[in-house]
Amino acid sequence: MELNVIIKTISKYWPMFIRGAGVTLVISIIGTIIGFIIGLIIGVIRTIPMPEKGFKRILLKIVNATLAVYIEVFRGTPMIVQAMVIYYGSKQAFNIDMTPLFAGIFIVSINTGAYMAEIVRGGIVSIDKGQFEAAYAIGMSHVQTMVNVVLPQAIRNILPAIGNEFVINIKDTSVLNVISVTELFFQTKSVAGNNFKYFETFFIASAIYLVMTFTVTRILRFIERKMDGPENYIIYANQMQVETPEDALRREQLMKGNK
Repeated sequence: MELNVIIKTISKYWPMFIRGAGVTLVISIIGTIIGFIIGLIIGVIRTIPMPEKGFKRILLKIVNATLAVYIEVFRGTPMIVQAMVIYYGSKQAFNIDMTPLFAGIFIVSINTGAYMAEIVRGGIVSIDKGQFEAAYAIGMSHVQTMVNVVLPQAIRNILPAIGNEFVINIKDTSVLNVISVTELFFQTKSVAGNNFKYFETFFIASAIYLVMTFTVTRILRFIERKMDGPENYIIYANQMQVETPEDALRREQLMKGNK
């Protein structure tokens, strides 16, 4: 590997690398956010207590079965296959013509949603059942319990897993080049096809991927520390709680003297 080849490649093709990295970040950010929302909704639905009988029980079973199929299908198939089926299949079967960028965001979103659904469900299940029972005891509905009691704790617990999904999405957007999404891998392949310096060109791409994932990881860890708060807390108390035995004896004597 020659350093001057890398420098020449960057100086000549840097707009393509920047454009590809920008598309990669846009798809990853939007896809992760939408996927998290999908997973949040599915996670809440799948933790609804099953009614003992009636139409609601049947409806909830049907909904849970449908969501389980969605999760298993998108977790059990590669994203590259999903991209081919959704992008080309939607055109042939339903005459839906999507742009590559929109298709890429859509594919990453629903793929991430399947993983996020199980992550959110795991975070909800990890919360102590006593908190559910206490919320139900004061008259809260399932949705109110989730919004006000459970989800704030669950989201903090699953924040590392959410960040991990974001990092995975940054790397997995490279498979979208099969549907002509002009992300970083697609642009790198185009550059390598022009200069025939495959090793040096893809070395540059790998460095860009590393910088993006490393930066995102550090930002997420900073957010986690901020959510955790300071390590040492100042405990405030009233005078009775910090009173020494000598002060207590003096106070009792003073009270007796006043009587």
